[in-house]
Amino acid sequence: MELSARNQISGTIVSITQGAVNGSIKVGIEGGNIVTANITEEAIAELGLVTGDTVTVIIKASDVMIGK
Repeated sequence: MELSARNQISGTIVSITQGAVNGSIKVGIEGGNIVTANITEEAIAELGLVTGDTVTVIIKASDVMIGK
């Protein structure tokens, strides 16, 4: 699958926390960092996501903020 999003990071799912509607997926990426994505429980089930899966984190945003 090809996407227009340029910010694609490979990683491994380290945890999935289920919720009533949305779940929280934590993905370990290079350098020991963690990226967290909140997606619907329906999407988690449809993709068959489980801890240990190799996945691609795709970041598509119109704004990026930096705070100090």
